[in-house]
Amino acid sequence: MDLATALGLLAGAGVVVGLIMLDGGHFGAYVSEHAAVVVFGGATAATMIRFPFSTIMHGVPMGLRFAFTTRSVKPQDLIEELTRIADVVRKSGPIALENIEISDPFLAQGARYIADGYDREFIRDTMERDRDNFLLHLDEGSKVYRAYGDCAPAWGMVGTILGMVAMFANMSDPSKLGPAMATALLATLYGAVIANLITLPLADKLHVKLEEEDVSRSLIIDGILLIRDQKSSTLVREMLVAYLPHHHREAVMDAAA
Repeated sequence: MDLATALGLLAGAGVVVGLIMLDGGHFGAYVSEHAAVVVFGGATAATMIRFPFSTIMHGVPMGLRFAFTTRSVKPQDLIEELTRIADVVRKSGPIALENIEISDPFLAQGARYIADGYDREFIRDTMERDRDNFLLHLDEGSKVYRAYGDCAPAWGMVGTILGMVAMFANMSDPSKLGPAMATALLATLYGAVIANLITLPLADKLHVKLEEEDVSRSLIIDGILLIRDQKSSTLVREMLVAYLPHHHREAVMDAAA
């Protein structure tokens, strides 16, 4: 569970609820079916026009899953795991990889290719293709959520305009002025909250996840290829520390020493 995402959503919702309670706690005054239909329906329709249906069906579930989960293995840990695997292969041969436990699925896939004796080019092409397809779907999720976040405030403004038109068209009937004004204001509120608390932050979080996964999976591919060539564990570590920030490289090398 990504604690930052969960806490951020809870804190944002708490701010909105807290302000409503400070205003008297009349939650019914902040509910408008017309405003909800305009904002949710309009933003959904606009997003569906922007993307193929297959992209939405891939992007939305993957976006939700990776926005609320965090990768348990850090690049430093991956380097240590790859170093351990390289040491096993040098001492006992590739077939020994069938008996070791590897927690990361992508790394386990690469180790299985080595144990099965696949050639270098097959391993590189297959793993790079898997990485690129995974990152493509993650990028699709980010774009879908960002598109929804772009549309929601605009459709909130559409709801505001419609509410204002209804209000001015019924100036002679005071009983209709209140509901029309509520629809106008709540549509703007719904659009702003959806965009700035949910969809745009999730889109940015997915972009960060994409960059992290790109680094981790590229590191794994290079490490697997080095192990496939039966390079020493020391060389594997020295080659892979280039993926780490400078302030982490010395710590990894010192720990190895």
